[in-house]
Amino acid sequence: MWYRKHLVILLVVVALAVLSAGCPGPARKPGVPGGPGGLRQEPTISLFINETGEKKNIKIEEYLEGVVAAEMDPSWEINALAAQAILARTFTMKKIQEGGVRERGVDASTDVKEFQAYAPEKINDRVRQAVRMTRGEVVTYKGNYINGWFHADGGGKTAASANEGLAFKKEPTPYIKSVKDPGFNITVPENKSWTARFPAEQVRAAVKQSAGQDPGSITEARVVARGPSGRATTVRVGSVTLSAPALRLALGNDQMRSTLLSKFAVEGGALVVSGRGYGHGVGMSQWGARAMAQQGKKPEDIVNFFFRGVIIEKRWQ
Repeated sequence: MWYRKHLVILLVVVALAVLSAGCPGPARKPGVPGGPGGLRQEPTISLFINETGEKKNIKIEEYLEGVVAAEMDPSWEINALAAQAILARTFTMKKIQEGGVRERGVDASTDVKEFQAYAPEKINDRVRQAVRMTRGEVVTYKGNYINGWFHADGGGKTAASANEGLAFKKEPTPYIKSVKDPGFNITVPENKSWTARFPAEQVRAAVKQSAGQDPGSITEARVVARGPSGRATTVRVGSVTLSAPALRLALGNDQMRSTLLSKFAVEGGALVVSGRGYGHGVGMSQWGARAMAQQGKKPEDIVNFFFRGVIIEKRWQ
């Protein structure tokens, strides 16, 4: 009797163990790493090639070589390129986690408007080494991927928040901080001081596009509010008050190079804008990364300099 009773118990325990082992865990996209700190297999991602319209599967590290080559000058110092690789990898993983490029049914796209820039034809040995030396490294804050923002040049000082530089309010970004940009001493002249003129009709159309209101005749313009780093956050054009980052995008971010403005006024029937820096100013300055690399700083040191309280984790070998 004793034997039969314990045999039944033993069989029940074994059966439960088998059933438990056979039950699948939470659904997760194949190949995409999960929680923080763990080492996983390198993901294979689906990529939409905008130039040809084809879709293909590609290892993420191979994909990142094309991204780094497009986003930063491939001739720059390897440690600067490596810092760029860490942020590009983080950006990619966060976007995939959020659903990728749903309109295309893929993880990533070579269309810069949909994802990141991509130029495999520019890949060289420096880029390959930069990606290889940071293989699997991503940036997290309290276990979650950060928004790996970067810009060309901070104009001497990076933005104090994502809201200041990008008018970004989708989620909290406590890891963004304002620092003195070490790249301002070595950057190109057009980043140290620039001026752009925009015809009144172009400005009127840009305001309509970004604010949804007609400013009427463009006879005046001024900065209404600035953030802690000095960047314009709100401007008034004609009769409309609107976001400075939004207006910059509508006018063309290659023409209105930043929101770190020294002049914003109407002269001779045109909007005249002067300032310094190039880009939104949030996160890592690429020229700053280059300056730090020239000083012998490691890629991880560069990333940590521009972001607050983050951890660089190796998600796969």
